[in-house]
Amino acid sequence: MNAPRILVVEDAEAIRVAVETALATAGFSVRALPDGTALEAELSRTRPDLVVLDVMLPGRDGFELLRVIRRLSAAGVVMLTARDGVEDRLRGLGDGADDYVVKPFVLAELVARVTAVLRRMGRTQPAVEVGDLVVDVEGGRVRYGAAEVELTSTEWKLLVYFARHRDRVVGKTQILTAVWGYGDYAANLVEVNVSTLRRKLEAHGPRVLHTVRGQGYVLRGEP
Repeated sequence: MNAPRILVVEDAEAIRVAVETALATAGFSVRALPDGTALEAELSRTRPDLVVLDVMLPGRDGFELLRVIRRLSAAGVVMLTARDGVEDRLRGLGDGADDYVVKPFVLAELVARVTAVLRRMGRTQPAVEVGDLVVDVEGGRVRYGAAEVELTSTEWKLLVYFARHRDRVVGKTQILTAVWGYGDYAANLVEVNVSTLRRKLEAHGPRVLHTVRGQGYVLRGEP
């Protein structure tokens, strides 16, 4: 089962990038748009499992776009808005939104709400297994063989990213962007954290996190 697909529609660049990064780090496959101009085409092309939809957008607002989504897609919808009035929340929920998050919000809460909606829809991803390594993304647990592996928050984000991209080589810039939110920082930040993560995993079993010279890293059961 592939990672759930999330479409983010948000005109404020800082919020859009932060939400996109947080959801990607949580293991979702994410696309982001600055407005709803190309929404119909994007729904058809990517077939998202869920849309994170801002209300106050240039051109067609979130309420109008919500009606478009409900007409063309079965995707879940989590709406974002600076409006905290009860009437606006009731309008969004009444028009078919699955949840409603008021700005400013904590990214971890948004990720949790997105996950909860996907769970209700039966579209969350089961634990990722690579040999005897089991990464339970939703449960926040890692087991290697019979042992529970304790990780720091950064190591956990790294492992989730690798698990969501298992059997695919990912470069250091991709990892920096997904886990730390930027791609122009010293590459040794990735090297140091991957090395620490690898040592913790290998304390309980054979190597599953491999270095591909000149390309990056890959999580797989065989060298």
